[in-house]
Amino acid sequence: MNLLVSYDDSDSETETVSSEIHCISMQDGSKPCVPSGVDPNPSLKELPGENAGNYYLSSTLEGVTEKAKQDNLSSKDVYPRVPCARPNFGQLRPNMSCKNYDPAFKFTPDSDSVSVTGRSTVQKRTIQNNSFSSTSIKPYIPKRQRQESQVDLEVRPQEKEQFSVDPNTSEADLGCAVPVTSRVSEYIRPYLETAYTSTEIPRHLVFQLPEHKGPVNNVQWCPVQHQSHMLLSASMDKTFKVWDAVDTGTCLKSYSCHSSAVRDAIWSLCGRKILSGGFDSALYLTDTETGTHLFSSKTEFRISTVKFHPSNPNVFLCGGFSPSVNAWDIRSHKVIRDFKAAIQQTLDILFLPEGNLFFTSTDSVSRDSADRTIIAWDFQTGAKISNQIFHERYTCPSLTLHPKERAFAAQTNGNYMALFSTQRPFKINKKKRYEGHKVEGFSVGCKFSPDGTILATGSSEGKIYFYNYNTARIIHTLPAHSEACVNLSFHPVLPSLLATCDWEGTIKIWQ
Repeated sequence: MNLLVSYDDSDSETETVSSEIHCISMQDGSKPCVPSGVDPNPSLKELPGENAGNYYLSSTLEGVTEKAKQDNLSSKDVYPRVPCARPNFGQLRPNMSCKNYDPAFKFTPDSDSVSVTGRSTVQKRTIQNNSFSSTSIKPYIPKRQRQESQVDLEVRPQEKEQFSVDPNTSEADLGCAVPVTSRVSEYIRPYLETAYTSTEIPRHLVFQLPEHKGPVNNVQWCPVQHQSHMLLSASMDKTFKVWDAVDTGTCLKSYSCHSSAVRDAIWSLCGRKILSGGFDSALYLTDTETGTHLFSSKTEFRISTVKFHPSNPNVFLCGGFSPSVNAWDIRSHKVIRDFKAAIQQTLDILFLPEGNLFFTSTDSVSRDSADRTIIAWDFQTGAKISNQIFHERYTCPSLTLHPKERAFAAQTNGNYMALFSTQRPFKINKKKRYEGHKVEGFSVGCKFSPDGTILATGSSEGKIYFYNYNTARIIHTLPAHSEACVNLSFHPVLPSLLATCDWEGTIKIWQ
């Protein structure tokens, strides 16, 4: 037989019972627990001697008492003090062996103390470490966001200068009262919950934005979908601007940090920064809200194109009037890799989605064939993979990647667009040739629609040409501008919204 062991009161939340338990009903509906094999309707008896005042179940403990007398055990060993169960957030379970049990007692979770008849007040235990708080729990921060925060911390103070504002720009145009990235357009919000289905041909003019004083080289919608009401434009008037091109058609902010023409400007992957380069050989990474320069540097050549690495937000490429393309690291403010080729100028740069390979288009042509017109590079090693991709005697001012298939298109000065594979050996597709528009020496851009079914391009005559990607036939022509239309951009969320810009300095939004 197992011996009975005495124990003192404790604050344990639960008590373990080795034997099987049966429950019997009390008058108030509660169920005291008694060991297996005990009379379900026991009577209460008072303990003798020094344990007077404590009650026990007669049918449970009488046999134990007789056995204890035979083993010469004291009454303290036989009748140990059984503590009352600690109140819990739920129904208080009564214990028949507790002294002066009050069946009318009800536990109130909101009270700070519990009073039981005949016993002292039981206080709730509280955490003694006052330094602990919910704020000490650090949430998980994605790696990309940690890297971007590190860039902000590592910016040198002398390079943080407030952006200069064009004197002709009003305070309303600067958008100082309303943060640029703080809201979601109500027009875009319904489309965020559904997938992009198919692109519709835009036919009607929605907004005309004529505030630039010189030719507009590039337009780009914000890549973050819930902030895609913002449109970025880079102009030869030494400025780049951010527009609300969906709801109001107004300029939110204007940045004039460059001392010469801004040849290219692009959004960062997070949509909170803008990278710009121009003919003043300067590079700036600008915070869209404050206008401060998170990165600034000078190159040895005039810049014509800049591109962020698709998977590393701290690295970007820039090319221009130089035989090489530079890879910059924003954190160290240094060139980490130099891609050299026997060329005079880099016209455009195109990254593949993985980021391990990119293409450059140049102005290098030979007498009979185009040598080094399009070059494929390995980003990690800096090695030249191929320079014999395009063999026709035309330069390619613009490159664009198909969103779904492994192919990219190149705008040529031969008044047509050529299609290439992104897999080695990067062969040209001779069955598809998108022709019918005129380029005539302008740096005319071309873009695929988000679903990849339409290839659109501007033209030197100001028209927009829409081609069916599969058949290479013109499906629609839009007379958009009176001057050369040099670039365009499909909206990433809205299926029929298109932004275009021209050599006169006008931006138009079509639907």
